[in-house]
Amino acid sequence: MRTELAARGWGSVAGRLLSTKRIRAQAIILALCLWGVCIFDFGTPGLIDRAGNIKFQDFLPVYNSARLIAQHRAAELYDSNVQADELHAIIGEPTRVQIPNVYGPQVGLLFVPLAHFSFPIAAGIWVALSLLLYFACIYVAWSSCPELHPYAGLVAIVSLAYPPLFHFFVRGQISVLLLACFTAALLAMRAGRPWLAGLALGILVIKPQFLVAIPLILLLGGGGRIFAGLLVSAATQLVLARLYFGAVVMQSYVSLLTHPWRWINSAELSLAPIQMHSLRAFWSLLVPSASVVFALYVLSSVVVLIMASHTWRSPAPLAFRFSALTFAAILVNPHLFIYDLLVLAPAFLLLTNWILGNAQSVVSAPLKILLYMAFVLPLLGPLSSWTHLQLSVVAFAALVWVFGRGTRQLASAESPGV
Repeated sequence: MRTELAARGWGSVAGRLLSTKRIRAQAIILALCLWGVCIFDFGTPGLIDRAGNIKFQDFLPVYNSARLIAQHRAAELYDSNVQADELHAIIGEPTRVQIPNVYGPQVGLLFVPLAHFSFPIAAGIWVALSLLLYFACIYVAWSSCPELHPYAGLVAIVSLAYPPLFHFFVRGQISVLLLACFTAALLAMRAGRPWLAGLALGILVIKPQFLVAIPLILLLGGGGRIFAGLLVSAATQLVLARLYFGAVVMQSYVSLLTHPWRWINSAELSLAPIQMHSLRAFWSLLVPSASVVFALYVLSSVVVLIMASHTWRSPAPLAFRFSALTFAAILVNPHLFIYDLLVLAPAFLLLTNWILGNAQSVVSAPLKILLYMAFVLPLLGPLSSWTHLQLSVVAFAALVWVFGRGTRQLASAESPGV
């Protein structure tokens, strides 16, 4: 009885506040605000925007790496002095900006074709291609969600208003490649091809922090075939990089990963925690002690991993198992900024599709509200500089809890083909 009453209460709130009409209006306003700010901020000549930042500045280490590889100077990829010199050469004036190259050498190799252009042109080409890839991933995921087919226009508007897309674009990040991996893995899972799903997830080794949670969830949750594909994919990528670049370059990269204190202060500046949305950042905002933060991060990560692996092992619909995997990968990620939340897009579509097909489920209403919060709250991250509470992380963790807590109800409420 209590469950039914709670479900009615959640349903009443969701129905009043989250109607299709309201969501469309809010998405339009949000898209106009975000991209209006982008146009105004970038509406200056040269490489520096109105806020004094370098336009598409996160693309700089990738571009510099590609140039060094094209010039047969791969041995200098992880030399901080060389990176600083290359940055100075691009900007043409002294700068205190430090953007360490923390990517594997294979990432720079992927962008070598753009190394033949100047940085502004190369960055412009990349962000244009990445936007096309983003909307292609959205289209592919939307195509697999039959309940969303009548809402194609709304999906397009909401996709454009997604806050991580704005941050991804203005920073010139490579997060869209991660989105492509998750999207490909989803398609393979829906097709019953666990091996291919693992191969897609293994490509995430380009940002290895995404592979902290996923392999553990697969092992604990009985996803052995996906784990095997992931292992083969990641290992193959690293082995090929070792064969192409040699031992010295790979040793420098491994040293970079195993000694993060050498670069973490330049990658995570004083305002970084308010733009980060994982458990590590959540505790670092609340607790001043680094050792206590680490202990709380490990403990909370273990809880999230247990809940996510329970969902993955259950007969719950793929929408919840895939989403549990994705949200757990975000939460446990030790170094995650808002632009990397781009990978949540397929999970948002899957869950919305499930909600539309299972409106009477006791899980649907609270899930709808939490999903809305997970979409919007990353935009409010700067408020955490005063509140010391990153609410987006709370919403993400609540979603993982809902997946685990409601496993039995979700399995029984699953609609065909979802």
